[in-house]
Amino acid sequence: MCSPRGGNKSDMSLTMAKGSGKIIGVFTSGGDSQGMNAALRAIVRVGISAGARVFFIKEGYQGMVDGGNNIVEATWASVGAIMQLGGTIIGSARSKDFREKAGRLKAAVNLILHNISNLIVIGGDGSLTGADLFRREWPELIAELFKSNTITKEQFDKCQHLNVVGLVGSIDNDFCGTDMTIGTDSALHRIIDAVDAISTTASSHQRTFILEVMGRHCGYLALVTGLASAADFVFMPEDPPSAKTWKDDLCSKLEDSKGRGKRLGTIILAEGAIDDEGSPISGELVKQVISERLELDVRITVLGHVQRGGNPSAFDRILATRMGAEAVVAILDATPSTPACVVTLSGNQTVRVDLMECVRQTREVQLAMERRDFALAKQLRGRSFIRNLEIFRLINTRKPTVQADCVQKGKAHPKPAVGILNVGAPAGGVNAAVRAAVRIILNEGFPVMGVNEGFDGLINGKVNNFHWTSVSGWLDMGGSNLGTKRSMPHTCLAEVAASLRTHNIQGLLLIGGFEAYQSAICLYEARANYPEFRIPIVVVPATVSNNVPGTEFTLGADTALNAITEICDRIKQSAQGTRSRVFIVEVMGGFCGYLATLSGLAGGADAAYIFEEKFSIDDLNGDVKHLADKIGRGVPRGLIMRNEKSSPHYTTDFVHQLFAEEGKGVFDCRKNVLGHMQQGGTPTPFDRNLGTKQGVKSAKWLCQKMSDNLSDGAVVCTDKESVTLMGLLKKHHVFSPVEDLVAETDIEHRLPKDQWWMKLRPLLRILAHHHATYLSETGQSILTQTKLKWVDISPLSMHIECRRYHGVIAL
Repeated sequence: MCSPRGGNKSDMSLTMAKGSGKIIGVFTSGGDSQGMNAALRAIVRVGISAGARVFFIKEGYQGMVDGGNNIVEATWASVGAIMQLGGTIIGSARSKDFREKAGRLKAAVNLILHNISNLIVIGGDGSLTGADLFRREWPELIAELFKSNTITKEQFDKCQHLNVVGLVGSIDNDFCGTDMTIGTDSALHRIIDAVDAISTTASSHQRTFILEVMGRHCGYLALVTGLASAADFVFMPEDPPSAKTWKDDLCSKLEDSKGRGKRLGTIILAEGAIDDEGSPISGELVKQVISERLELDVRITVLGHVQRGGNPSAFDRILATRMGAEAVVAILDATPSTPACVVTLSGNQTVRVDLMECVRQTREVQLAMERRDFALAKQLRGRSFIRNLEIFRLINTRKPTVQADCVQKGKAHPKPAVGILNVGAPAGGVNAAVRAAVRIILNEGFPVMGVNEGFDGLINGKVNNFHWTSVSGWLDMGGSNLGTKRSMPHTCLAEVAASLRTHNIQGLLLIGGFEAYQSAICLYEARANYPEFRIPIVVVPATVSNNVPGTEFTLGADTALNAITEICDRIKQSAQGTRSRVFIVEVMGGFCGYLATLSGLAGGADAAYIFEEKFSIDDLNGDVKHLADKIGRGVPRGLIMRNEKSSPHYTTDFVHQLFAEEGKGVFDCRKNVLGHMQQGGTPTPFDRNLGTKQGVKSAKWLCQKMSDNLSDGAVVCTDKESVTLMGLLKKHHVFSPVEDLVAETDIEHRLPKDQWWMKLRPLLRILAHHHATYLSETGQSILTQTKLKWVDISPLSMHIECRRYHGVIAL
């Protein structure tokens, strides 16, 4: 197998690349969603790299029916500079003609005229269903066309079978079988931006705002917005309130919030909201109830198509790119007997699932709601939907708890407290985690001690008793309201132990990056000498670098990634109208190349230099030549990402000077060191929700451990399972003993030894027209083993090795 920057030829080979002779048609259909263009870019470029030809079918199914100029061959350059654009560059339309057989016959003719027998459709369940119907009818359609002499025998023989692969583009996230659909994260960005903006004016005038979001049949956007905005109430189709009591419940909730000093009220309303008797709940109805009963100033904001617009988020660009690449591989895998599949996201991996099974499950949700079987509807939405709903209810319900002394064996002891402190650099979502943890721990009946400025603050007595309202308004704040420092307890264990004893802290929640992880290891290893450390300790990983073992994502990494991606968009835009220019952008991460690699994928970079993948002066010179060739062919911009510690020798200054000197006469070069702006800004919806979930789960874990191990007023834990790091792995929040994680860690370079995102680096190279080997993410096997030799497949004579090992294709 060849490395991401080069490779060796296969000993066994066929004479053609895997995609040679394949012709793929791609179209977008139904409602548009942000990220569709990123999917188009990946499909075209991976398809061309594999030796296939790719055609755009403009205006969806209607363009397929009309034919002519609506079906055009895509080139490498035709998908340049489109990743940051919302909507779809090839248009989208709903087609009445295609619903009739006569329309599908016309569509078949137009495809056959271009020898297209492979389709990739990007759309919702209706668009995907139409594609599957077309695939099943295909033999009948072409037989009829041949019988009527509309197509020739050669065309009939060449297009015997139609292969179909789907990608789900929908901001509603209403498709069963995938964790996220293309466009959902971007829609949440638009909504949260609006909520944040509205909250300032609402607070100024002590108003209550009702925000209506999309979701005629699905409440995902409303639910997640409620979590990410600390909304007082959420109305959604799958979890309707009682028709008899919802008005009382709503007013009671708003009165309680106002009684605690909250100046604004926020209500999130899905456009398809109903009560449990099926009656619609409109914004006007909710406003009327609040105005008449509470005499509050209420305003309604209907966000509408704002949610569909704007640039795609970093998440949607990367998701669409991964799905687009997998869709091409699935098409290359397909045989005449292969059923239509849809590429979805499961955990953190793209997978292929049966298209019509997913459509069937999606439609079952609506049928369940029509029967008012809302429990089944929520179950069909998936475990993640149910968890979001459970957490929203937990975090929004204040229990009238009294933190009484513990009485054990007839003796009263002070209730042990939980200490919360931030360790390391600030990161988006930290305050959301603190807020959630504080409220859950209080509801469980334990006191909470908020520690300012990390372990330094703990030693110096900067410890405060937190209450429910102590963390009001924290959810949307960046940075660390507790204050944080990088200092660790290694040199002051006695002082830390004394402070824990003084404040009766018998459970610790450490929120931070690698320093928090190392601090937990230190306290665990010191248990033999300090009984005060024989308590449950949990780490919530929070760092922009995403370099902590035991988790695929850390708090703050998504916020930083979006900041970098937005800045790169602006940097590239600044070069419009000027001479050809290459930008060298340095990003954070320490020795971890996550930010450089993922921002490279999201920003369409030509290369990303990282510590984990060694590079030489020859590689740098090769990239200079590559950029010169690219710019010489009419592309005026280049983008190079560099991780801050990728090399002690090839520094950002060195790379800039090399590119500037070697590119003279072809392009000029600029460098940008982004610095601490990557740690600033308001947290993204992803980080707010991740912080909230991890705060809730870590708090419940701590309280359970403390309750289980409490005796005579003291919590005593000695097992390794009592000092853990809570990570997000695939679909699950997992508590891993820090002792076990040590073997998975490169302590010297502060890195996990295995990093999931490294498998995406070859895709970045391929999309930038470099030689690389890309292994498909899916482990599914449809074809048998095949090995193919190197061939020239591009105008730049790029050599791509295509090999096949049980469903894994190397490009």
